[in-house]
Amino acid sequence: MKNLLKKVFKHWEVFLLVFLVLEFVVFGVANPKFLRPKSIMNSIVNYISVCIISLFITLVMITGGIDIQAPSIIGLTSIIIGVLWSDAGMNIWLAVLISALVAALCGLLSGFFIAYCGVQPMVVTLGGSFLYSGLALLVSGMSATPAYKGISGFPAKTADGAFVGFRFLGKGEILGIPTQIVIYLLLIVLCMWILHRTKYGERLYLIGVNPQAAEYSGINTRATVMSTYVLSAFSAALAGTLLTANVNSAKYNLGSGYTLAIITAVVLGGTLNTGGKGSILGTVLASLIICILRYGLPLCFGVSTQNLDLPVGIILVLVVLGREIAGQGMLAKWFKRRKS
Repeated sequence: MKNLLKKVFKHWEVFLLVFLVLEFVVFGVANPKFLRPKSIMNSIVNYISVCIISLFITLVMITGGIDIQAPSIIGLTSIIIGVLWSDAGMNIWLAVLISALVAALCGLLSGFFIAYCGVQPMVVTLGGSFLYSGLALLVSGMSATPAYKGISGFPAKTADGAFVGFRFLGKGEILGIPTQIVIYLLLIVLCMWILHRTKYGERLYLIGVNPQAAEYSGINTRATVMSTYVLSAFSAALAGTLLTANVNSAKYNLGSGYTLAIITAVVLGGTLNTGGKGSILGTVLASLIICILRYGLPLCFGVSTQNLDLPVGIILVLVVLGREIAGQGMLAKWFKRRKS
């Protein structure tokens, strides 16, 4: 039992996995309806934007940076797709491509100021969040549809009721699994390969640990850091596209309020805000913990959706405290005293 507990606190991902299993046990006992696979998958779909973006924010934070502009890029992507398709009459897939390129340019701009101009990431991405939100509002003003209504009516269904085309991204299924979850699984594999199986991933860790040593070893640290913000922005564009296809509405403020959830998922997953440490698996487990918590509390215990930030914040504090205790070896010292 002691050895098991040691492993739990030594490997953060194990702790998160145990916590996730406990959530299923507690919520499943409280309300058997919680364990319906369809309902669980729908809850993940509703939270998929946070899950996707947190994967790539992990890459940013491993280098010692931070990105809080992603939710603004979600809204910018969404409204660009809507205006180009609805008002300009452009093909929906070409509109998606252009919105992704715009998002990548946003990430490139922010990454340039951070990597090449030495501006603090928090300052740049905070400014970027206001800038890109303003651009999204500006683009929405170009549409004949009022901004508060949102642009809807995207290509949706066949005669037999099946979702096709653009709406398939948000509402379709592949072998009974929602398309968005399939995309998320593919992105998990991709990010794990990038971070843990490529030289690019090794460079990210080295930059986070010691940027000067990374520079002396021949790594182009500035270009590498900038690239993480481009990837983060591109993931926000993907999330914005999926969210637009899911809700069938393009709005300039779509995704607003996701910032804290994204950062919480990454930090809770074990990524240090100072850089040099983090894993995709930890981020995935942390995202699912928050997702399941937000799904289970209202269903099983009648907690209002307006009050869900409170338990999430409490769990974040407790889990981070537990990680600090484990990191300082306090648990091992306790076991040693007990043994003696």
